[in-house]
Amino acid sequence: MAAHGTPSAGTHILVVEDEQTIADAIATRLRSEGFNVSVASDGPSAVATDEAERPDLLILDLNLPGFDGLEVCRQVQAKRQVPVIMLTARDDETDMLVGLGVGADDYMTKPFSPRELVARVRALLRRSASTPAPVIGGDPSAGLHVDPSTRRVSVDGAEVHLTPTEFDLVRVLGEAGGAVLSRDQLLAMVWGYRDGSGARTVDSHVRSVRRKLGDDVVRTVHGVGYAFGERG
Repeated sequence: MAAHGTPSAGTHILVVEDEQTIADAIATRLRSEGFNVSVASDGPSAVATDEAERPDLLILDLNLPGFDGLEVCRQVQAKRQVPVIMLTARDDETDMLVGLGVGADDYMTKPFSPRELVARVRALLRRSASTPAPVIGGDPSAGLHVDPSTRRVSVDGAEVHLTPTEFDLVRVLGEAGGAVLSRDQLLAMVWGYRDGSGARTVDSHVRSVRRKLGDDVVRTVHGVGYAFGERG
């Protein structure tokens, strides 16, 4: 899989969208950028296409016939970890948190800029292909242990499943050694966004990480950003 500035012809994206006009527009833009694109229009066909073609990234609408995008994401992520950008017609924080909880990496509300979608696709592909960093934490049986070589996280010896983006957020904060990182810094370091867009995405992922690992893993520095506060 290519994950650099210009994707190779082998980079494959599955667009799951039941509105034909939107699906066609997304597919056309992505193909013009050099990506291979498949399209599915309902939940069952999305899961079947993912299993048959194993795309490098999914762009997944929340509301689909058959079963919804959340169920698609659950079924796909249960079999393999793949980057997912979820689309929705509603700017709803609950939708965002539920989507992140079942394995989505990013979230965009319709209508959105095709240029921004492509930028997020590129950033997510770069991140999913990034080189692991050193291990954070000592004894895996005590406190929080993060192992980038296996991309596994445990709390007091019990493994906890994080999405790829949640994992990278914890890793980046941990590598900062307790230093405070602003939302813009986190967007650049974790998501690869340089324009400051998506601050709510950071907040939502922090809430999701706290829900899984404990409230004291990430501390809020009001008016500045977030810092790592290792549990135990």
